[in-house]
Amino acid sequence: MEAIRKQATKLREQVARQQQAVFKQFGGGGYGGSDNVVTDETELMLHQKLERLYISTRAAKHYQRDIVRGVEGYIVTGSKQVEIGTKLSEDSRKYGVENTCTSGNTLSRAAVNFSRARVQMEKERGNLLKSFGTQVAEPLRAMVMGAPLEDARHLAQRYDRMRQEAEAQVIEVSKRQAKVMDGSGNPELFARLEAAESKLQDLKSNMAILGKEAASAMAAVEAQQQNMTLQRLISMIESERAYHQKVVEILDHLEGEMVSERQRIEAAPPPTMETPPPPPPPPSYEQVNNTSTTPMQNGSNNGAHYFLGEAMFSYDAESDVELNLSSGDYVVIRKVSNNGWAEGECKGKAGWFPVEYVERRDRVLASKVTQVF
Repeated sequence: MEAIRKQATKLREQVARQQQAVFKQFGGGGYGGSDNVVTDETELMLHQKLERLYISTRAAKHYQRDIVRGVEGYIVTGSKQVEIGTKLSEDSRKYGVENTCTSGNTLSRAAVNFSRARVQMEKERGNLLKSFGTQVAEPLRAMVMGAPLEDARHLAQRYDRMRQEAEAQVIEVSKRQAKVMDGSGNPELFARLEAAESKLQDLKSNMAILGKEAASAMAAVEAQQQNMTLQRLISMIESERAYHQKVVEILDHLEGEMVSERQRIEAAPPPTMETPPPPPPPPSYEQVNNTSTTPMQNGSNNGAHYFLGEAMFSYDAESDVELNLSSGDYVVIRKVSNNGWAEGECKGKAGWFPVEYVERRDRVLASKVTQVF
């Protein structure tokens, strides 16, 4: 009996030392949120590295997706701007070609120049949007949805599951050790403990291999994400910079053309307003009382036929026998003298006025005729 007790005590001490060794290798906290994980220094560093890589690649993936969405929105909005700019260009070209202005074609030329420049700018905008799609959005979208990232994440997830399995195996080994300590040297308990420990060692070995493989894959994906995203951003900046440079060149040229047209207008003499001809000398007393008549603007006046005329200029009477006229007044003309004077009635008053101030009107609204009397 004494020998059995000594053997049991020795066995308990051996199991306790094994248990302490096991717990040195496995402990609390780790990848995937477990509280009991391997605490081997090398494995712990690998596990922490995988956690950082997982967070880094996930954040980069979300940023790449945000860039793709932003660029796609920019393309949609820019396409609408191209459509509006093209319509404005066509309207300007149409006005310039038709040239309905009666006093010159300066604005028409400016409209044609503006139309041409707008077409060039919208073409450059279309090229910019195309480059955004092919050089930025498509490569980043392909990387977000690509196999390398998914494969690396699957490896990391497999590693996490293996760690959880190893954690469960640590607990199993601990239970086996407790049973061996209480089993009074039962060989079957020893065999089960050895099997559990062997499985734990296999899990640890496989976990180390898988962890290194997952870390290598995740690191490669992280480097690819960083380089690809930076290159696409640089490409976007270069494309937009080239676009704005070309637009500035187009606008500078257009501004030069516009300024030239404006200077041409400012240098031209102002249009002169039509002024009435100087009135002839007023009729003499004899002419007032005995006037010979002559036809006026395809009409005749023989004392029996009156006709209607419209005052084209205002005239201020200088004597009692002359008639005041305002531009637009209608006059019943009774006589036309040979010296450039005519006698008629306007607004109930009669008198003489320069015949060149009046034009004959054969067709006049009745409302205008009533204004004469």
